[in-house]
Amino acid sequence: MSGPLLEESHELAVIGAGPAGMAAALAAAELGIDTVVLDEQATPGGQIYRSVSETPLPDRAILGGAYWRGAALVEAFRAGAARYVPQATVWHLSREGEIGVSVGGSVRMLRAQRVILATGALERPFPIQGWTLPGVMTAGAAQILLKSAGMVGSGSVVLAGTGPLLWLLAAQYLRAGGTFAAILETTPRSNLAPSLRLLPSFLRSSYFWEGLDLVAEVRRRAKLIHSVIALRADGGDRLADVTYRTRGGLEVTLRADTLLLHQGVVPNVNLAIAVGCRHVWHEPQLCFVPALDTWGQSSVGKVAIAGDGAGIAGAIAAEQRGRLAALDAAHRLGRIDAATRDRMAAPHADALRQVQRGRRFLDRLFQPAKRFRLPRGETLVCRCEEVTARQIRDAAALERIGPNQLKAFLRCGMGPCQGRLCGLTVTEMLADAHGLSPDEVGYYRLRPPVKPITVGELASLPKTVSDIAAVERS
Repeated sequence: MSGPLLEESHELAVIGAGPAGMAAALAAAELGIDTVVLDEQATPGGQIYRSVSETPLPDRAILGGAYWRGAALVEAFRAGAARYVPQATVWHLSREGEIGVSVGGSVRMLRAQRVILATGALERPFPIQGWTLPGVMTAGAAQILLKSAGMVGSGSVVLAGTGPLLWLLAAQYLRAGGTFAAILETTPRSNLAPSLRLLPSFLRSSYFWEGLDLVAEVRRRAKLIHSVIALRADGGDRLADVTYRTRGGLEVTLRADTLLLHQGVVPNVNLAIAVGCRHVWHEPQLCFVPALDTWGQSSVGKVAIAGDGAGIAGAIAAEQRGRLAALDAAHRLGRIDAATRDRMAAPHADALRQVQRGRRFLDRLFQPAKRFRLPRGETLVCRCEEVTARQIRDAAALERIGPNQLKAFLRCGMGPCQGRLCGLTVTEMLADAHGLSPDEVGYYRLRPPVKPITVGELASLPKTVSDIAAVERS
């Protein structure tokens, strides 16, 4: 059910309308829980199912069956009883369940007895020389254009990086009529041997055959360059060339109009960290993940986390995690007892175990190379404040500092993205400089607003008589 945000309080607020958020809202609303879904996008679906009910691509084969699987979920969500508020930017969440949200240019505060964060994933930073040039973008951004507008790049397009999404985007791009001058694979060869030990469990996964077909399709139709160990983008006012070097020592420069970069996805943790949820370093996925129980309950009493924001596992796993979090919310709200919760959750927990089979193989095989995670020289790390790798290393050489001290020294992480594009890079660079683990270094301390809002929006907050009296001149 879509509609304006009218009520000031709800039993359950779900933040995000991707697979986890939609599944959680459906499950909660079916149990009679007053549920509101706040989503930043104009339509439900998240990144994986973006524009699934509006995409201009008529041929379903282009985006594939995994994408169109989301159509039924979106349809059920739209028909459900949960109140859906699109284009709603959540910029504040307190431990007490107070939520600051911007809708239509004005902000409102609402309260929820329970909150499920379903904020999904974002792409891991890929800081190479020239990555801020016009013409260089993430593979995820290219996928957004493909899904929402049916657009593929014109001219010479180069795709570079590693990870399952790299192969998926390549296949979708080619099916839509796009071409690649080259696909530069940066997966380290040293990943192969340790990942083979984990292969048997992946062979039993439904993703095995799907992945095999994708790789075979792309290999047939595009020029692949393996074992790329160095990469840079060059140009004046926009991208002109991409230069790469392979493990064998071959260095090649390609003319390029567009460079698409990707080296995996990581949980979108900013809102969860800002509210105080405990996070730990997850070495297989090289990122911070929230510390959760089997229901997605975080260290903050009123907050649960579901979907890829709880750790990368894919869309089907996200749905199951969303349902589990909703059932636990129903129990905590007194709608069902523990035995009923456990009975209703059993098939979803079993499905989650099945779909997560073989995940460790993917994490190990596509673990991005250290050389592409720890930049050097004049490569920009913090794009917003234009802080270079050299500046960060020089600051780290002066004394043992953490990400928050680095903010004070260099303003790193203080721009509009709030560290989303540099946070992991900064943590790993400081860990490397000081001989510490990323867990010991930690992450940026984040405070509201976690998304940019204007002073005008803040001024639009409803005011009580006492608020006005406090600032009026006598």
